[in-house]
Amino acid sequence: MLTIWGRENSNNVRKVLWCAAELGLSYTHINAGGAFGKVNEESYRALNPNGLVPLLQDDDFVLWESNTIVRYLAAKFGDATFYPQDLQARAAAEKWMDWTTSTIVPAFTIVFWGLIRTAPELRDMAKIEAAIATLEKHFDVIEQALAHQPYLSGDAFGFGDIPLGSFAYAWFEMPIARRSRPNMERWYQQLRARPAYQRGVMSELT
Repeated sequence: MLTIWGRENSNNVRKVLWCAAELGLSYTHINAGGAFGKVNEESYRALNPNGLVPLLQDDDFVLWESNTIVRYLAAKFGDATFYPQDLQARAAAEKWMDWTTSTIVPAFTIVFWGLIRTAPELRDMAKIEAAIATLEKHFDVIEQALAHQPYLSGDAFGFGDIPLGSFAYAWFEMPIARRSRPNMERWYQQLRARPAYQRGVMSELT
């Protein structure tokens, strides 16, 4: 039996919920983190000593780190389109997962927390605008990649699209001015049309 721990408004939890929905998995969902608490309780820390979400339980197997959970679910339950068996095709998709974490998340966190989780009178707009400018440069890389293939995973949607796709929802929905990027916008609209994306990702930004 699968159990997914984590609050639905967490960008990292969204990855796992979306992946599970794409794969048609049955699971128990337990809200945890933020207003739901639980992550500092001894029983939870025994499962994840970091006290963070998401957390996956697959019977007696326990796993944390959102990208790792997505990889695990994709490898265990995905078909060859969603999780390529060819090593190079899989690595080409997988690199975008780690790129999202290392390159997008630091600046994205500044923007998201500054605009969504900070009162207007407390916002450091200079810091937020600098982070937006950084993200704009990084998204130029995505625009070029998507000029040559429809998805980050390649010719078809796959697990490599999930991490950035989860953050893309907030990027396009936050009240900010963005540069026009036809390829990235086309990709985002393709994601929005997926029922699993609607179910796992498109919840209120809070």
